[in-house]
Amino acid sequence: MIRAALSLILLSTAAAAQPVSGVAESCVACHGPRGAGSGSVPPLAGRDASELAAAMAAFRANERPATIMNRIARGYTEAETAAVAAYFAGLR
Repeated sequence: MIRAALSLILLSTAAAAQPVSGVAESCVACHGPRGAGSGSVPPLAGRDASELAAAMAAFRANERPATIMNRIARGYTEAETAAVAAYFAGLR
């Protein structure tokens, strides 16, 4: 359990320091360059990582209204969600 938590922390820290890549690339298609928001799609950049991860969990569980995010969120693993949340939280 501790090893898994440490792995997530390391993965999240590494994701925050790197340029957009992997699964974060798919986010910027709707959420704009560097997650700055685009039109009616909210920004992700600078938001709290735990808030972003909680939103993704709520989308995944169909507990948060969405047009497409509930389907997109189901395609992410917990580790990917944590990494993407840390990446966008690190953008200010």
